[in-house]
Amino acid sequence: MTQSNLQQNYSGVFDGRIGFGKKPAVLVVDFILAYTTPGAALYADGVVQAVGETVALLDRARAKGIPVIYTKVLYHPSGADGGIFVQKVPVLRTMIPGEPLAEIVPELPPAENDVILVKQYASAFFGTSLAAMLTAQGVDTIILTGCSTSGCVRATAVDGMQYGFRVIVPRECVGDRHPAPHEANLFDIHSKYGDVVGKGEVLEYLENIPLP
Repeated sequence: MTQSNLQQNYSGVFDGRIGFGKKPAVLVVDFILAYTTPGAALYADGVVQAVGETVALLDRARAKGIPVIYTKVLYHPSGADGGIFVQKVPVLRTMIPGEPLAEIVPELPPAENDVILVKQYASAFFGTSLAAMLTAQGVDTIILTGCSTSGCVRATAVDGMQYGFRVIVPRECVGDRHPAPHEANLFDIHSKYGDVVGKGEVLEYLENIPLP
């Protein structure tokens, strides 16, 4: 069942929109080589597609002086800072400093003024300075890109809403291992935690933001 069909089943209950705010930031969650390198344990074709779709969005954001924030996952070689998460998903133990697959994809290189946050768990907010950083800059809207839709993107969307931010997910700019969890979680994010919209709508919104 497609997202549109699912949405029709809940029409009038979970079809509200929060809309864009006045000051956005773009959050790029875990677009690392582990998800885009064929043969890697975490490789996901849907993530490869999402990376390509995100290039133009980051270009537009930077041209408007909009903050761009990346996350990547890194653990101590002992895995001690990964807690139960690395016990549940042992492949995460390979994400240690110096591991090439833990690096941000070359298609989306961070710019000089971009911030890179290191996290150990699903949400970009958990155990990081993200909420404080966004609040200090007066950000009210998060343009959420990255992977995976059913994991770190969803967790970040939930926390973003709970911290009081408007969460906007351009559907082309997030990816997962399989279409089923991807679509199901886009449906759930749109129903309760943010707005899932087309990339074109986000680009138009960014284009209309005045230059600083």
